[in-house]
Amino acid sequence: MAEIKDIIVPDIGDFEGVEVIEIIVTAGETISVEDPIVSLESDKAAMEIPSPFAGTVKEVKVNIGDKVSQGDLILTIEASDTDTSEESRIEDAIPAAEEAAPAAEAPATAKPATAPTPAPTAPAHRPSPTASISIDEEGFKKAHASPSVRKFARELGADLSKMTGSGNKGRILKDDVKAWVKQTLAQGSQGGLGVEPMPEIDFSQFGEIETRELTRINKLTGKFLHRNWVTIPHVTQFDEADITELEKFRKQLNEENAKEGIRVTVLAFLMKALVSALKEFPRFNSSLDHTGEKLVLKKYVNIGVAMDTADGLVVPVIRDCDRKSLIELAIELVETSKKARDKKLSPSDMQGGCISISSLGGIGGTSFTPIVNAPEVAILGVSRSSIKPVYVPDADGGGEFVPRLMLPLSLSYDHRVIDGADGARFTSYLSTVLSDTRRLLL
Repeated sequence: MAEIKDIIVPDIGDFEGVEVIEIIVTAGETISVEDPIVSLESDKAAMEIPSPFAGTVKEVKVNIGDKVSQGDLILTIEASDTDTSEESRIEDAIPAAEEAAPAAEAPATAKPATAPTPAPTAPAHRPSPTASISIDEEGFKKAHASPSVRKFARELGADLSKMTGSGNKGRILKDDVKAWVKQTLAQGSQGGLGVEPMPEIDFSQFGEIETRELTRINKLTGKFLHRNWVTIPHVTQFDEADITELEKFRKQLNEENAKEGIRVTVLAFLMKALVSALKEFPRFNSSLDHTGEKLVLKKYVNIGVAMDTADGLVVPVIRDCDRKSLIELAIELVETSKKARDKKLSPSDMQGGCISISSLGGIGGTSFTPIVNAPEVAILGVSRSSIKPVYVPDADGGGEFVPRLMLPLSLSYDHRVIDGADGARFTSYLSTVLSDTRRLLL
C-alpha cells in the first residue's frame, strides 16, 4: 500500500542555514532511491541530497534561496508499494540469505553438462544529440554546476564551459543544459556542421533597444527555412520574360471583368505558365522520398503562393491549377489572400504543393534567391518588372532597340533532382510562354 512519507534534510555535519541552490525534482515526478532531489551550498562546499525512498513526488516544501538545516522538511513523497529504501533493502536481503544457506549445505548433485550461454550482444551505441561537438574538458571541470547536472550534460554531450547559468551565483541548472542543447541543434550542429552557437550579446551596452517576441509563424518559418537551406543543395537560375503583350492582355481582361469585380494579376498568368512548364518538365513536379533514393512523380498540379501577413510568411496551396481557368485562378488567389490576412488558413490549406511562387514584384528588387519549400524541388521567385531596351531584329538582317516590359525570374531548385541544364531549359520555356500568352492554350 502506497503511503505519504516526508523527506527531511539529513545529517549534513556542523552546518546551519545552508542555502538551497537547486531543486532537481518537481511535483508529480517519479524518482528512485538515491536520485538527487535538491542541491545545497554552504560557504565551503556544495552537496546534493538523495532520496531515501522511491515513489512519486507529492509536494516540494522548499524554494531556491531558502536556508535549511538538519531535520527541515524538503518534500513529501508517495512511496511506491515496493519500498526500496536502504533500510528495507537490507531487511529483504537477510531472509533471502538465510533461505539460500541450507541449499548451500546440501550435497551437490551431478548435473548434465550444458552448452555455455553466449554472452549477450552489447547494444549498439547511440550517439548523443550533440556528439559532433568537442568538449573543453578543462572548462567543463571548472563550470559551476552540481554533480547531477554534470552527469546530465555528459549524457547529452553538452559542453558546460559554453553555457551561462541561470541559477544562484551563475550556477548552471538542468534547464540551462536543455536550453543550450535545443539552441545548438537548431543551429545545425546535429548535421555534423560543427557550427558554434551564437554568442550571447548584451546589445543595450551600445544604445537603447526594444525586445519583441517572435510570432509563432516567424518561429515555424525560421525552423523550416533553416532546415531546407542546410539540407538541400540549392542552385538558382536567373532569367527574364518579355511580358509586354501579356500586360496589355491583362489590362484588357480587367476592363472586361470590372463589373464582376474580378481583377487578374500577373501571378495568375505565372501559375498558368507553371502548369504548362510542369507538364513539359515533369521532373520539376516531383519530390524525393524519405530515403532520398526514390523520386515521387506527381500527376496533379498544386501551386503554393508565398503571402506576406502581419504575423509573417505563409504559403497556402492553390489546388488543381491544371483544371482551372485564368479567371478561376484569379478569383481563388483573392479569396486565399483574404483568408491569410484574416488568419483563417488551416494546416491543410498549406499542404500538398508541387512547386511554389514567391513574388516580390509589388515591393521591388531586381532578383533574389528564394529557398526551396521542401518537399518540393523548385521554387520560382519573381521581382518587379521594368521597361528595358530590347534589340529586335528585322527581316532584312538589321534591327532596332525597342522598349519592352521585362519580368525578372529567379528559379531555385534542388540540385539532387534537377541539373543545371534542365534548370536553364525550364526558365527559358517559362520566358517563351509568358512572352506569348497564346502558348498557354497549347
